[in-house]
Amino acid sequence: MSELTLATGNRHKLDEFGRLLAPFGITVRAIPPELSLPPEDGDSYAANALIKARAAAGQLRCPVIADDSGIEATALGGRPGVRSARYAGEHATDAQNLAKLIAEVPPGGRLRYVCALAFVDDTVERMFIGECSGQMAAAARGEGGFGYDPVFVPDADRGRTMAELTGSQKDAISHRAAAVTQFARWYLARADGPSR
Repeated sequence: MSELTLATGNRHKLDEFGRLLAPFGITVRAIPPELSLPPEDGDSYAANALIKARAAAGQLRCPVIADDSGIEATALGGRPGVRSARYAGEHATDAQNLAKLIAEVPPGGRLRYVCALAFVDDTVERMFIGECSGQMAAAARGEGGFGYDPVFVPDADRGRTMAELTGSQKDAISHRAAAVTQFARWYLARADGPSR
């Protein structure tokens, strides 16, 4: 079984990546608590993912994956986008960010989750992008997931929010699952043959 370091301090992300990569025989470990990551001040998901992956790989001297993801609302011209985690302010909680989105996006408004997943080691950098489209729920529903999941009704499962799905149901359709699947297939093929 292969093990990779995930450049995040987010326990929810670590758990989700662990579930997503397990079927491929890949486990993930968190970065050490003493390792600090630089600010995510890039202008795209890919830039932010690379900032974290490069910093962690450089300090730990091992292969690292990192992601940046966010939600985009058509009614807001694609916002909050890369500022999804800070939508209601620099130190906003998930609940504050969610409340702001609910206040600004009408029920039925089009939404899109995007995930950029970066892999960095001493010789290779690769990027993988996953998306999941959906719409705004009339009200927040569900106890699962995190972030904006209680108001995101995926097109692939009309009626239920991401927060109402089980972990395996969410993993089958999420933006993060799409990016992770692309990555895992590439990573395993790379391990079995010449670098690509």
